[in-house]
Amino acid sequence: MSTLQDIPDLQRQVEEALDTMRPYLEADGGSVRLVDITAEGVVELELLGACETCPMSSMTLRAGIEQAVKRSVPQITRVEAVNV
Repeated sequence: MSTLQDIPDLQRQVEEALDTMRPYLEADGGSVRLVDITAEGVVELELLGACETCPMSSMTLRAGIEQAVKRSVPQITRVEAVNV
């Protein structure tokens, strides 16, 4: 399967966008890890720590993480959690 994660600059940009959100996630005992960037521009993330079981994780994913990533990296079309 072809992925966009093979493009180092794109991966770096996504990681930088995630870095802006990590302090907020870590403040509540959670974090996030980049798993893949698909050929369709979908960022696949693994939610870690408290984020794995938090009932608000889907809201955090859409309203926080996805918006930050899409604002920083326009090529990204969607952000999905692979472990929710």
